Amino acid sequence: MQVSDGMNYAPKGKPQPVVSPGEFVFSAAHLDHGHIYGMTNALLEAGGTLKYVYDPDPAKVAQFVKTYPQAIPARSEEEVLQDKDTRLVCGAHITSERCALGLRVMASGKDYFTDKAPFTTLAQLESAKAMAQKTGRKYMVYYGERLHVEGAILAGYMIEQGEIGQVIHVEGFGPHRLGAPGRPAWFFEKEKYGGILCDIGSHQIEQYLHFAGEEDAKVVCSRIGNYANPDHPELDDFGDCSIVGAKGTTNYFRVDWFTPDGLSTWGDGRTIILGTKGYIEIRKYVNIASGQPGGDHVYLVNGRGEQYVNAQGATGYPFFGQLILDCLNRTENAMTQAHAFKAAELCLQAQAQAITVK
Repeated sequence: MQVSDGMNYAPKGKPQPVVSPGEFVFSAAHLDHGHIYGMTNALLEAGGTLKYVYDPDPAKVAQFVKTYPQAIPARSEEEVLQDKDTRLVCGAHITSERCALGLRVMASGKDYFTDKAPFTTLAQLESAKAMAQKTGRKYMVYYGERLHVEGAILAGYMIEQGEIGQVIHVEGFGPHRLGAPGRPAWFFEKEKYGGILCDIGSHQIEQYLHFAGEEDAKVVCSRIGNYANPDHPELDDFGDCSIVGAKGTTNYFRVDWFTPDGLSTWGDGRTIILGTKGYIEIRKYVNIASGQPGGDHVYLVNGRGEQYVNAQGATGYPFFGQLILDCLNRTENAMTQAHAFKAAELCLQAQAQAITVK
């Protein structure tokens, strides 16, 4: 697994199949972001059966098939959409094209699982809501900084068990390594990638809603800047945001593209969750200069004292199996559609309202 480059970060876990081989068939279409590999890994580990892969770029298809030899290269997107076996299509298209792909997938009678951010405009969001309502199909989103991080999953369990009382504040930090020479041209075009709060900010907002148990919230203020990338004037290399939930909880997060070359991984992602009876800190990918390797470091402080847990191997990644069962049973145990859409709406609002500070 590539740990120095966030664009190609694809976690692998232990197989935890929830279905038998062939019971849940999925295909992959449009491979513009490396997250498609993490999404595919997780669906396979949950028991999914991969059938087709499609991308207009033969090189992307060849690399995908090298990783997943069972994948059949499709001659067109339409071949995937018309396939009677495929129940779900996962994709990591250019961000501005993810909604249009999702509409085509849902119109074909299949569920859709997209990389984040799922939209770049509020108009796209409204069209996806309408199509989901019309077809009854799912428009699910790979918010990987919670769904594919065992430390975050364990923290969620701790909250459910009352370890820190009622959550009142969530603080998130999502620094990433830019690696500009390895990025495609679209990554630096705001119309195509949506802006930093829309893009990597979507992870932060989704986890806030989840940990705080909020179904609605309001963006109070947000800021963006380009401090060190004049060669890419449409890039936001810094952003932050403050949110208040309908229940009165609060959220602050910061995202940036300033991970130093000396860090062993692509970003020192952290989340601090404050409750009425304690707090949790998640050091997701690295615990710097500690002598503790890897990520998924969870710290819990409450009335019983201080506790450290290394969550690697502790929880697995239950979302993906739950998603498969949701698609088969038409349930919403992995994530509700309303939650996926609300996180997307707030990140779009944060980006639209942002004050440019640099």
